[in-house]
Order: sequence, then C-alpha cells, then structure tokens
Amino acid sequence: MKKISRRSFLAAAAVSAAALALTACGGSASTASSAAASSVAASSEAASTSAAAAELTTVEAGKLTMATNATFPPYEMTTDAGTIEGIDVDTAQAIAEKLGLELQIDDMDFDAALLSVQQGKADIAMAGITVTDERMAVMSFSDSYATGIQSVIVPEGSDITSVDDLAGKKIGTQRGTTGYLYCSDDFGEDAVVAYDNGLTAVQALNNGQVDAVVIDNEPAKAYVESNPGLKILDTSYAEEDYAIGMNKSNTALLEAVNSALEELKADGTLQAIVDKYIKAE
Repeated sequence: MKKISRRSFLAAAAVSAAALALTACGGSASTASSAAASSVAASSEAASTSAAAAELTTVEAGKLTMATNATFPPYEMTTDAGTIEGIDVDTAQAIAEKLGLELQIDDMDFDAALLSVQQGKADIAMAGITVTDERMAVMSFSDSYATGIQSVIVPEGSDITSVDDLAGKKIGTQRGTTGYLYCSDDFGEDAVVAYDNGLTAVQALNNGQVDAVVIDNEPAKAYVESNPGLKILDTSYAEEDYAIGMNKSNTALLEAVNSALEELKADGTLQAIVDKYIKAE
C-alpha cells in the first residue's frame, strides 16, 4: 500500500461556551449586565468579521469563489434539483460565513478547478484535492481537513485480489487525480486510461473497457452501491490528506482559511459536516 506523507493539522483548542441563565421574567441586575455584555461581544465579533472580510482580496468583492468538480460524492455532487452539495460544499460554506463572505460555487472539470485558483479565477479549489509536491509548486494549500483513501474497484469474480494484481491490467482513473498519477508511476502510462470523471470510469469498467478503477474510497462506495456486480478490494492503494487549494500569492486568504478551519475543528462543526454525509461503519 502506498502511504502518502500526512500534513500536520493545526492543534485545535477546545472551546467551551458558558451558558447564560435568563429568568422567565424580570431578570436580575447581574443577568441584565450579562445580557448586555453578551450583546456587546456579539456586536464586536460581527464588526471584527466584517473588518476581516474587508481586508481579504477575493476574485469578486464580498464573495468566496469555490472551484470544484461536482462528480465526487460525498464531497461534492449534483442533486436531482440541480444544486451542488457535499462535505466540501458545507465546509466551504462554513468557512465563508466565518470570513463574512458569500459562497459562490463554480463547477468544472477537476484539472480546470486546479488551474482556476492558479490563474486567479477562483479563490479556493475544493474537490477532494490531495496535497502533492507537484501541486505545492504551483499553488498553496490549507491545513488538511479530511483523510482520503485510494481504493480499487473491480467486478465480482475478478482475478484482481490485491494492488499487485493490477500489473498487466487496464486501469481506469479520473484525469488529473492522484489515482491517475500513482497508477501511471507504478504500472506505466500505457496501463492507465484517464476519464473526465469517476462515473465515466466506472461505466467503462461495467462495459469491460478496463479491468479496474482506482478512485477515492468514499466515491468508490457510492459507485459500487449503485452498480451491482462491482466490489472494492479490502486492501487500499494509498492514504492521503485533502486540503483547500489557493493561489500562492494570496497569503492573507490562506491564513484566514486556516484560522476558520481551526475554529470549525475545535467547535465540532467540521466533524458534524462529515457525519452528515458519511455513515459510521
């Protein structure tokens, strides 16, 4: 199994909220003082958030533009109603709220999402993006917010029972992903067929055009669930960290996003988002 170096998380400080006791009617002087103090604190926090947002440079003033590829459940996916939802979307929304910005989502191919932040057309890229040395050379990354596993999908009854059995086989991947890079490095580019998205790769597997598909584990589970006759190998291919991609020149945004992530980890919001989309096993 390929093990990717894990990027360290910022240490998340535990946050405890003091409960404010209010009487049903006619509160005491101390209660009134506490309520007034709370109101002042809330106003101060709102003013601080507005000031912080004003100091940030974004593609469009007042907005946080997120480039994504909405074919990667449960991180980003398009609903029947045409809206985009998922772990990355909810996380980006929570970050935008922390920064006092309005989230705007632009859906595009995976490669295009990476290029979008590099070229200054989007503020952040979130699409289950793994931190690699090659990507760090052209873009900045936030602290990690999730751990991903590269898995192998094969048909039931396949003679592929481990990662080593991929040698000599045709492997489907999504273009531009780490799955494509790993397989190309390990088995040669001629052995790998790149598709625009994971769904197309899985369809090719169903049609017998490839022998296996290498893709992140959570999307893999979703694809297998909706495609009877396929299964995921017990042995994972690689373990890696997901992070938010940004333009290398926007250091202020990087710092602000990392601060927001730290708060979301500490107050349990990030875990709640993950739990919303990923069922405990």
